[in-house]
Amino acid sequence: MKAIGYTTSLPITEARALFDFETAAPTPGPRDLLVRVKAVSVNPVDTKVRMRRAGTEGAPVILGWDAAGVVEAVGAEVSLFQPGDAVFYAGDLNRPGTNAELHLVDERLVGHKPASLGFAQAAALPLTSLTAWEGLFDRLGVPMHGGEGASLLVVGAAGGVGSMVVQLARQLTGLTVIGTASRPESRAWVERLGAHAVIDHSRPLSEELAAAGLGLVDYTYALTHTDRHWAEIIKGAKPQGRIAIIDDPSSLDALPLKGKSLSLHWELMFTRSLFQTSDMIRQHEILEEVSRLVEAGTLLPTAGTPLGTISAENLTRAHAALESGATIGKVVLEGWN
Repeated sequence: MKAIGYTTSLPITEARALFDFETAAPTPGPRDLLVRVKAVSVNPVDTKVRMRRAGTEGAPVILGWDAAGVVEAVGAEVSLFQPGDAVFYAGDLNRPGTNAELHLVDERLVGHKPASLGFAQAAALPLTSLTAWEGLFDRLGVPMHGGEGASLLVVGAAGGVGSMVVQLARQLTGLTVIGTASRPESRAWVERLGAHAVIDHSRPLSEELAAAGLGLVDYTYALTHTDRHWAEIIKGAKPQGRIAIIDDPSSLDALPLKGKSLSLHWELMFTRSLFQTSDMIRQHEILEEVSRLVEAGTLLPTAGTPLGTISAENLTRAHAALESGATIGKVVLEGWN
């Protein structure tokens, strides 16, 4: 099968940062689906792993976790899917990624693709919707279909995860949803997704909240540059508020949280699969609900302009775009040459 990978962690501008190669097709384990990958989306985690994990000439690292495709074969113990099913999922950091024509994934991490979406649009949804859902409802403890009178600040609301956080919070809770964005086009995107208000994260967040008459917030979901915004996030939080983060600050001082009795929650979508938790099937359940919400028109797709077919050349462009920090929505690729 065709695949894209790398052997050495290199800047994306280097010729061998990513390359095309051929490798043997994998064989499903007991609970595995063998998926023929039709489309993938690229996430910040792809670029981070590229710079942290090395391969060898005989075994290049295959990146990619978000995918949509068709089940080609199933393991002996699979009960949720059958060959021919169209699926979408975000995979498992412990296993080879989705930048390959054929891919193995545990059925408990997979959902049925929304029938109304093409493969590229569907591939944009899994990682971001799971991260958004788990962060809001599992980590922050936002009450589903509740939260009236409380507010949520989404720092970095125009990115892939932010696009889903804004929608889920607006559609499934009673929270006042405040997004941050610094450019006219990203502000317009966040407003379109349903945020009640948008403030500028290039300015002090607490001052922006006050100027907009929004006051202190009950929940904060910080998605990017948390270390840069940390002091302002704390200033803008209501006493006994809750803060969730997903990025990788080089350091984070928790002591300033004490005065307001603020709680800090980490969200990593891969935790359930990394540790094979007893509730791993929850990701299947969330993706099934996301699929239903898309079909009902409750959630909008968040794919940006596709960058072409799945190839080393186009994945290199995708990694470079993400590393620039200027993307809106999700970067997607579809089909094989």
